[in-house]
Amino acid sequence: MTVNLEVADGVGTIRLDRPPMNALDIATQDRLRELAEEAGRRDDIRAVVVRGSEKVFAAGADIKEMQAMDHAAMVVRSKALQDAFTAVARIPKPVVAAITGYALGGGCELALCADFRIAADDARLGQPEILLGLIPGAGGTQRLARLVGPSKAKDLIFTGRHVKAEEALAIGLVDRVVPAAEVHAQAHAWAARLASGPALALRAAKESVDAGLETDIDTGLTIERNWFAGLFATEDRETGMRSFVEEGPGKAKFR
Repeated sequence: MTVNLEVADGVGTIRLDRPPMNALDIATQDRLRELAEEAGRRDDIRAVVVRGSEKVFAAGADIKEMQAMDHAAMVVRSKALQDAFTAVARIPKPVVAAITGYALGGGCELALCADFRIAADDARLGQPEILLGLIPGAGGTQRLARLVGPSKAKDLIFTGRHVKAEEALAIGLVDRVVPAAEVHAQAHAWAARLASGPALALRAAKESVDAGLETDIDTGLTIERNWFAGLFATEDRETGMRSFVEEGPGKAKFR
């Protein structure tokens, strides 16, 4: 399989495994969607890591496969392409991308689907589709602009240039830069920490932020209010408040 799902410590790791560069061909895209949906459903998975190999996250789409497609074929395929990435973005659990080596084109777009991005100090990110006479087609024009702002997004998309880890951190494209040898361990540790938290509250927080960003402030506040009140019906809320009163903050153990 070109994408695999492994589970340990409540963390589901979605691993790209298509050497040498983890090019995202159609089979890989479809498998990615299947495993993202599975990770969202499984109760033994409470947080998710998306990663590539030790040397590369994902260097983009399979250009040879795309070259053979005409307009009619891409009209049909483009929706499935976006759906695969959206499935990752909509995993109702915390998701961290562990970025090693290159995260270009579709690889960068996949990283954008995570809630948090940890990059190796030698990583390079970018949206080079313009150099092929194209634009990003797996969410890059939308998610990148929402993350770093439209001006910085246009700089990267218009030029197709690669961004080194330090600049990616400075513009908010990644959230943490660590030595390359530590990327996967730190990503797993971040996910494992959240995997021990209150699952429904984490889901509520993620959906409130993501849905709120797509609408006006009043609608966003309604989304937040409904989730906030709804969590008062959960066992985790009872556990958290009881622990706070009896033991002080930060000692609750959620099931």
